[in-house]
Amino acid sequence: MIERIDVGTRMSRIVKHNGVAYLCGQVGDGATVTEQTKDCLSRVESLLAKAGSSPEQMLQVVIWLADMADFAEMNAVWDAWVPEGHAPARACGEAKLARKELKVEIIVTAAC
Repeated sequence: MIERIDVGTRMSRIVKHNGVAYLCGQVGDGATVTEQTKDCLSRVESLLAKAGSSPEQMLQVVIWLADMADFAEMNAVWDAWVPEGHAPARACGEAKLARKELKVEIIVTAAC
């Protein structure tokens, strides 16, 4: 069975199937990579809770940065946030994001 949560015309914010939650890409507010990453991860936490999951249950994370020069700044926030001993499989790359002010987007897959 597939369960869709917060369904819109273009996408669902969460899709659950066979004990796995797939979150839509999350971006955050703020002027800096640090601010945007913190806000983004807060949104990820909220969606994981809504899906019946948590950061400890993350399986895979894909992070897109508008500029790889921001890699260390983003990782400083990430490293402080990710639960010790529960780091997911992760990839990070550079991409042109949906709006010019966006600096980071995070996509999460988690067990639920």
